[in-house]
Amino acid sequence: MALHPASSRGRGTAAWWIGVLFSIGSICFLIGPFPGFVNLVGSSADGVVFFVGSIFFTGAALIQFLHSGGGDRAATFIQLVGTVFFNVDTYRAMQAAYDSSDVDRLIWRPEAIGSVCFLVSGILAYTAVRHLRSSAAGEWRIAVINLAGCVLFGISAIAGYVVPSSGSVLDLALANWSTSLGALCFLVGAVMILPRFAGRPGPAGSAS
Repeated sequence: MALHPASSRGRGTAAWWIGVLFSIGSICFLIGPFPGFVNLVGSSADGVVFFVGSIFFTGAALIQFLHSGGGDRAATFIQLVGTVFFNVDTYRAMQAAYDSSDVDRLIWRPEAIGSVCFLVSGILAYTAVRHLRSSAAGEWRIAVINLAGCVLFGISAIAGYVVPSSGSVLDLALANWSTSLGALCFLVGAVMILPRFAGRPGPAGSAS
């Protein structure tokens, strides 16, 4: 989930909400894969956590797309498309958990197409701000952290592949851990954005 910090710079209230919504969604995906959590709340509730988290991601991505411009427009649109795929995937997983008591909700793997969208968006976001490495603004650091999260979600999608011949997941532990670590990266990136806009409410500005 690329935050596209350069396109959000100076956007006041809109940028603050982007950070908040990404943070909430990231927390959902951070705790959802943990075995202890699913054992505590049950598979159905765990499925709801993932679905709710994906909705927060989509809300943040939509705001970012609506307030983007120039070269950021394509990247934020790709990201928004990716979140919609996650909405569909997590909704289906949630329904499966409700419809069958035998569903194993220990693992949730990001939907492959959504993961590809995130990765492409993350690369574009990093490319747009990599020249700011020597600045104090920190946009490139946020972009790097979020790109790492996109890569980890991609790893989770691969590790969560169900082998047709055996019906088992390729690597259950890796899928769970990479999902949580990827969400942690997204959370850190979102939290890094918030202090820059705290106390600076105002209308969204034009793209810089």
